Amino acid sequence: MTRLKIEGMTCNHCVMGVKAALAAVPGVADPVEVSLDRGEAMVGGSADPQALVAAVTEEGFTAVVVA
Repeated sequence: MTRLKIEGMTCNHCVMGVKAALAAVPGVADPVEVSLDRGEAMVGGSADPQALVAAVTEEGFTAVVVA
């Protein structure tokens, strides 16, 4: 499980965009959990953490992997 801290999400539309972007990364297992309140995402599977960060960045948000 990879945990990402995500900054810039302000609404449920943002959450849906981040969730879709993360789900499209090869190696991601469903479900992807994105929390607007906590500003984070939990992603299962074997996806490269840097690919997850890149997917969130492409959506216009900032993400960092939380250890």
